[in-house]
Amino acid sequence: MPIIIRDSTLEARLQRHLQSTGSRSVEEALLRLLDTQEEQDRWLLENSDNINAKIANGIAQLDRGEGIPEDQLDAHLAN
Repeated sequence: MPIIIRDSTLEARLQRHLQSTGSRSVEEALLRLLDTQEEQDRWLLENSDNINAKIANGIAQLDRGEGIPEDQLDAHLAN
C-alpha cells in the first residue's frame, strides 16, 4: 500500500525521526511508532482504574482545600 504524505511539516518530522532513531526505512519507523503507541494504549488500559482513582483522590484533596497554593508549587515540586 503506497502512502503519500502531502503535508511538508509531517514529512519533515518523519525525516527527522528517521535520522534521530537510525531507522533504515519509513516502514521500520512506522512499525516502531505503531508498536510504541500500542504499548502505551495497552498500559493505559491495564492501569486505567489506578489512574482514575489517583485523579479522583487528587480532586477530593482539592475539594477539601488540601491543594498547594500556586505561589508555593515550584518549591514543592523541587523537593
